[in-house]
Amino acid sequence: MSESAPDPRLQSLLNRLQPGPVRKVKVVGFDGSDVLVGLEDSEGRNVEVGRIPRHEVSMRRFDDPSEIVSVGQEIEAEEIGRWRGGPLQLSARACENPELRSFLIGIQPGQILSGTVSEIHNFGVFVHLDGEPDGLCTGFIRVPDLSWSRINHASETVEVGQRVTAEVTTSETRRGQVTVSLKALLEDPLIRFADQAGRVVRGPITKIIPFGVFVRLADGVEGFLHLSELTEEPVESPDQLVSEGEVITVRVAEVDLQRHRVSLRAAMTGEDVQESRSV
Repeated sequence: MSESAPDPRLQSLLNRLQPGPVRKVKVVGFDGSDVLVGLEDSEGRNVEVGRIPRHEVSMRRFDDPSEIVSVGQEIEAEEIGRWRGGPLQLSARACENPELRSFLIGIQPGQILSGTVSEIHNFGVFVHLDGEPDGLCTGFIRVPDLSWSRINHASETVEVGQRVTAEVTTSETRRGQVTVSLKALLEDPLIRFADQAGRVVRGPITKIIPFGVFVRLADGVEGFLHLSELTEEPVESPDQLVSEGEVITVRVAEVDLQRHRVSLRAAMTGEDVQESRSV
């Protein structure tokens, strides 16, 4: 696996997803669909009124938050934070199931977990993780985290009932979910391709977008060829010139490991074609 510096923006997002401190609060009222709660200091004195947004009230379905909590009720809620000096925002759903919270708190990013695929959708895969509370499904794999190769649907990589082992990306108490990655445990194929800059290769077009095409260069490796490299004549879309599956000859202009992308240029001379045959 490649070792690269984390993206500061991604790291900031991951930090916000980490569990916050838990406070014992008392419901003091409702503001629309939000719940207002009294916050006490260490000596039990009321110091301010916090807010639990509707989507942080419960993991259960409800029409009105009064179906879940009532005025005067004491509950536990996880601190989320403040926005622009406003009231403290909290999440009651993060503390609603103590067994689930205990399970999620015990999981850290980078940890390796195993489980069984439960459901497959076009947006990702749900996984029953080993050790999770009975009756729940806490694991989730996003489609980009299934494979280094481009796939059209998650079912191309896994099937229901399959056992999988993956690396934890985040464990979120507020969503009751552990996001894991199969791809993180696989070697990045781009690393072995890094020395190919300048070479001429042939490969099939895998996807056409309005301003260019993607070309498969090796297993798990695709490069992007801009529309301007396909023709000097004005055209509305690359599919007027090429089609998916068509094999073309290109030159590898750059292999960017940090951004995980390969830039391509046109290779149309006889010398280039001869070179591609010898690769």
